[in-house]
Amino acid sequence: MSDLLINLSVVFSQPTGISNYAKNLFPYLKYLHPTLLTALNYPEFKCYSIPGNLTPADGTKGHFDRLVWTQFQLPKIYKKLKSQLIFSPIPEAPLYSNSRFVVMVHDLIPLRFPKRFSPLTPYFRHYIPQVLQQAQHIICNSQATAKDITDFYQIPVRKITPILLAHDVNHFRPFVEDVGIGDRGSGIGDRGQGGQGRLGGQGRSFSGLASHLSCLPMSALSKSCPYFLYIGRHDPYKNLNRLIAAFASLPNHHDYQLWLAGPQDQRYTPVLQAQVEELGIGKQVKFLDYVPYSELPKIISGAIALVFPSLWEGFGFPVLEAMACGTPVITSNISSLPEVAGDAAILINPYNIREITEAMDKIATDTQLRDRLCIASINRANQFSWEKTGLATTEILKNFMCL
Repeated sequence: MSDLLINLSVVFSQPTGISNYAKNLFPYLKYLHPTLLTALNYPEFKCYSIPGNLTPADGTKGHFDRLVWTQFQLPKIYKKLKSQLIFSPIPEAPLYSNSRFVVMVHDLIPLRFPKRFSPLTPYFRHYIPQVLQQAQHIICNSQATAKDITDFYQIPVRKITPILLAHDVNHFRPFVEDVGIGDRGSGIGDRGQGGQGRLGGQGRSFSGLASHLSCLPMSALSKSCPYFLYIGRHDPYKNLNRLIAAFASLPNHHDYQLWLAGPQDQRYTPVLQAQVEELGIGKQVKFLDYVPYSELPKIISGAIALVFPSLWEGFGFPVLEAMACGTPVITSNISSLPEVAGDAAILINPYNIREITEAMDKIATDTQLRDRLCIASINRANQFSWEKTGLATTEILKNFMCL
């Protein structure tokens, strides 16, 4: 018998946003004595073995097989273990069964920015609304996502609880290189433009940063030129075309670089690379491709600012992770991003290229602004914790297990 089942059929060994979300909740769900439905091994939990070919690692077939397993096998497990409730870290659950469930919704971006012939379109238009209508309750990651759920699916507000997410406090923090102050060169904070050295009193250093990034092509990185940073995919809704145009309009842009960290996509990256060449900024814009998780605090801490002008986000992990590193943030004034950034970032209209340019120029040239944002960023990030997220989630699940 297991009152609570946690459906981890989507989770696999490689880190993904959903995997990290699920794993960070585990310590706070122990109180409920759950059984994990998983193909992986979690020694501290009671586990029920399920097939291992149901994850995104198995491509479209994995998604399809997982939906079939969820619909036909999960209700049998629920009945066999005499369960009261299923919790799923994604909005998937068995329909038209006697199973009771709570699900997590991360975003509805495939509805806001639909792609032709994408299987996600019918998935979000037909399957997910049925799941949400039949769910006992819905958890989501922001007020913005909660509003999307009500706007797109007409789900009552009373059925939805937004719970903000968090970051790994042991991983994302200001990165200080193990070199003496005298080895850093002139501080960018003292020079206003260009140069090496510390930024905003956070021990942020451009000098020697590239030597740490053995995973990246050394020809792509500069050891001396200060850089703005973007982290994420290259999908059109991420708004990289406007970010590149804004960087090209930056006064003295030849004194800076723009680093685009994230997996390249043959559908979108070549278009962005062509734009860079057409604007004549090929030497300033660096496509870093995927950056390992272990290296992220280094390149975040070394940046003048994280620039994240996305057209929509369910939450916005890069913004929170940059703030935790004490790095100034420029991000959009729409969707969930103001909920994450608060007053610790410069908020811009992501559709306005001039606003993005002006924000980048302010941070690059105003030492006092950088210092203020560095401190405000860390203070803001400290307000988020997986403990808060986990305890709030536990309270929701406990309430629906007791009904």
